[in-house]
Amino acid sequence: MRLKPEQLPAALERGLAAVYLVSGDEPLLAAEAADSIRAAARAAGYVDRSVFFVERSFAWDDFHQATHSLSLFAERRLFELRIPGKPDKQQLLELVQKPPPDAICLISCGKLDKKAADAPWVRAVEKNGVWVAVWPVETAALPAWLQARARALRLEIEPAAAKLIVDRVEGNLLAAQQELEKLRLLGGGERITLDLVQRSVGDSARYDVFQMAAAAAAGDAPRALHVLLGLKSEGVEPPLILWALVRELRGLWQAQEGDRLRSNSRSGWNLAATPSPHARSRLGKLPLRRLLIQASVTDKIIKGLAPGDAWTSLTGLAVGVAGALQAPAVSGRVAP
Repeated sequence: MRLKPEQLPAALERGLAAVYLVSGDEPLLAAEAADSIRAAARAAGYVDRSVFFVERSFAWDDFHQATHSLSLFAERRLFELRIPGKPDKQQLLELVQKPPPDAICLISCGKLDKKAADAPWVRAVEKNGVWVAVWPVETAALPAWLQARARALRLEIEPAAAKLIVDRVEGNLLAAQQELEKLRLLGGGERITLDLVQRSVGDSARYDVFQMAAAAAAGDAPRALHVLLGLKSEGVEPPLILWALVRELRGLWQAQEGDRLRSNSRSGWNLAATPSPHARSRLGKLPLRRLLIQASVTDKIIKGLAPGDAWTSLTGLAVGVAGALQAPAVSGRVAP
């Protein structure tokens, strides 16, 4: 079965397939489709999750051994195959035709052109499982798409404000979603007006909290500090900067330990970024638990509940995320 992303939730409610394929170069929609599949699998008892990155030297024998070995606790399992390059057609065909028992396989890859979409393994997914083909939203449909997103966030947005955001982000859906999240914070949940967007949505040359946080996550301390100083000079409020850093930290945490944090979180800081490949490569070097605790302390300082200077604490957190300064061993716990 081939589905559009918007058709996936209804299909998941009807039941789970043994194999899912999510393909496309639109990061936001592809990530959300995969998240929906993970959530449905988890709700159905597939709590043991393993992720495999299929690169040129990928050991398929190890993967087959993992998928066909018994789970330690006899739990249903979810196996993810993330394919950044060209897929191994024969190995995938065998997997799709004979999926492991008591398991769901989620395959993620980039856009499949007409020739790649006609490959036997893709046709086998269509026949035996579910293929979610993600395509960019047409330019003319972007304002309506953005307004629907705003409603999902319980926001009311003026048509002129939606059009201005669309014009600024130039078709980047992830950037548009980030702008909505930022406007929700800045507007305090009130109606998003054209004036609010004009004041908050910067041109490409303007410093941006997401650029700063992404640079820190990627280990680029000089860039992160440069943008952080620019944000301070522009009068950007510390809570917004902390929020962007925490998004990156939670995304890295989820990439390292699965999506347990998102499923269990009740916090207002539970939105997580999708780590860049460079940021993901640093996972083994980052003391994520300490950094999240440090972020919690920074939050208290910003709110006046703990002694200290907000900008000094934000600077320490940013360089800690970038790896230029070891996170302090502060007491506390990661918010559930």
